[in-house]
Amino acid sequence: MVTSVTNFGRSGAYDWMVQRVTAVVLAFYTAFIVGLILFTPDLTYQTWSAIFGQTWVRIFSLMALVSLGAHAWVGLWTISTDYLKNGLQRFLVQAGCGLIMFVYLVWGVQTLWGQ
Repeated sequence: MVTSVTNFGRSGAYDWMVQRVTAVVLAFYTAFIVGLILFTPDLTYQTWSAIFGQTWVRIFSLMALVSLGAHAWVGLWTISTDYLKNGLQRFLVQAGCGLIMFVYLVWGVQTLWGQ
């Protein structure tokens, strides 16, 4: 059995499940945003700010942000291990991707919950 580094020793079925669950969250969030844009005729900054000022929208957005990071991490880990055979190159690419995803997550949280 091949173990996955993305989940510290469990089988690849866990990664598969993470990909599927996060894809569903992202699909619902995309439908929400598209519906918001299509069905709000006068979408001004004040309207947008009021919608994203609601706690449930912030939590849903945070769920989508975390899902995006998890989905991207599993996908990029899989691609990097498939195509980068040199251990140092693979480590550097994975570390760079992890750092970028962490920065985006912190930036997104600050945007959603900051002043």
